[in-house]
Amino acid sequence: MKYREIIDRYMQLQGFVALQLHAVLFDMDGVLFDSMPFHAQAWSKVMTDAGFKFSEEDVYMNEGRTGADTINTASLAQFGKPATQELIDTLCKAKCEIFDTYPTTPRMRGALELVKKVKDSGLTPMIVTGSGTPTLLGRIQENFPALFNENHIVTSFNVKRGKPYPDPYLLALEKGGFAPNEAIVIENAPLGVTAGVAAGLLTIAANTGPLNPDVLYNAGANMVFPSVEAIAADWDNLLAALKG
Repeated sequence: MKYREIIDRYMQLQGFVALQLHAVLFDMDGVLFDSMPFHAQAWSKVMTDAGFKFSEEDVYMNEGRTGADTINTASLAQFGKPATQELIDTLCKAKCEIFDTYPTTPRMRGALELVKKVKDSGLTPMIVTGSGTPTLLGRIQENFPALFNENHIVTSFNVKRGKPYPDPYLLALEKGGFAPNEAIVIENAPLGVTAGVAAGLLTIAANTGPLNPDVLYNAGANMVFPSVEAIAADWDNLLAALKG
């Protein structure tokens, strides 16, 4: 992959003279944690039981939305009307209850190594997730000890509009005090990629799910890697190009 050419093309499109990298904004599910298979199973079951046609692949395509937005989007598409707040509350609760019965999800392979490399490079690692589970902060501190500052985490509780809107990434920039040319995004989901691009950020995708890589490129990803592990393995070369 010709990193420098991709970066130059991005800067030209955005009108930036240079990147001045200070932060890396990580999605959580599917990037830091190998949790998407469980999310896919839980969402598909809950939605199907409620009368929706909602496969596990649909979950991956909608990954990054808040739970309410996921349900509302499906209701508008399939029934031509928004979901009631009662239905949203019921399905979100049911999904969380099912998800909590699954085994604890492990770190994504290569994630700890990558975050450590980011930190050791003098950059600020941040998290931007559509999740909002109460145990989120504890899981992050347990699996990535001393690597993330609690004030550098954006969850579904912090925004009204989740991905694919740019709001979560714009809020992360605001929290960190960074401009769009001072941070990059690492995502795994099409809607997350769309959100990062809409926020003006160079957006790297790790294709950790079942989707064709073209789906991520079509969503706007500047680069697509086959895994988080692959990004970690070539981080030094990527960083050199980003700082070049």
